[in-house]
Amino acid sequence: MIITEQNLRCLILQILQHSGSDEYESRLVADHLVRANLSGHDSHGVGMVPTYVKNVRGGLLRPGTPVSLVSDNGVILVFDGHRGYGQRVATEAMTAAIERCREKGLTLMALRNAHHIGRVGDYGEQAAAAGLVSLHFVNVIDHPPLVAPFGSRVARYATNPICMTMPATATTPAVILDMATSKIALGKARVAMNRGEQLASGLILDSEGEPTTDPRVMFQEPRGSFLPLGEHKGYGLALFCELLAGVLTGGGTIQPETPRMGGIINNMLTFLVDPQRLGDHRWMEAEIDAVVRYMKESRPVGDGVMVAGDPERNNIAQRSEAGITVDNATWQELLQAGVEVGLSRDELAVYLR
Repeated sequence: MIITEQNLRCLILQILQHSGSDEYESRLVADHLVRANLSGHDSHGVGMVPTYVKNVRGGLLRPGTPVSLVSDNGVILVFDGHRGYGQRVATEAMTAAIERCREKGLTLMALRNAHHIGRVGDYGEQAAAAGLVSLHFVNVIDHPPLVAPFGSRVARYATNPICMTMPATATTPAVILDMATSKIALGKARVAMNRGEQLASGLILDSEGEPTTDPRVMFQEPRGSFLPLGEHKGYGLALFCELLAGVLTGGGTIQPETPRMGGIINNMLTFLVDPQRLGDHRWMEAEIDAVVRYMKESRPVGDGVMVAGDPERNNIAQRSEAGITVDNATWQELLQAGVEVGLSRDELAVYLR
């Protein structure tokens, strides 16, 4: 089924408000989720809401919780999310870090104990809109591991995303690289499962450590595992997400002595830089324009050359006009989540019109 951006946002607002969030928090989270769908990242979009409702009801996600400042050492800011909505606490922490970076030229921001922060590229876009360069490392704790280290058949860590951003120039859009360090994110397997589709080969292993294309192995016990992106290279990046985001924020890593309560907790370590403090800004922008143009003018294969951020912009343009496709399984899960927080299916079905 195809739902308009506006209707999908209104649907999610209703569910979030009935599960304990005020209008400010509901709108912030709903906007983030719908933007993920618009950007083509359905894995981090509205399909997460049933999990959020489940975690609210289980005490693993705390609506109405703002981020709190733990320590302020000038260019280093440390925040705690206290299991609040990740989209809220991460946005609030980023807003404070951006303001400090404008003042100092450089900021290191550590955020710990945030419930699922969603699409990390959103925070890269937040930095780029402020004219700042950003680098984000994220780890995932509070639930069993999902990804096998290179050389192993058993999961030992989660999808541990990284994000890097370079702000736009007058003629070149922002370059925003946002990716899991596993070959695919868990949400992409969920989307495939809900659509009744198989995954491509070479992405996942079953619970016996054998290759499979069935996404259901990631949602049943005993679980399968994802494979790391780029073999040892993706594994190395993922391990540094544990070391940087897990250790330096104080939030903890996925090692087995860290409690696993069955929720989704993210820790994020973010570096922000004001490029105007580094030299001739006009030269920098001209160089960005030149190197991006050089990439895109190379001999094309298939659809040609894009740079990080282009697929999301293309998807936003297409989906804003055509609407957002929601598979039936995800739609039924959203309806059930609404029922669990006191809404009726009839109240929610109106958003299909």
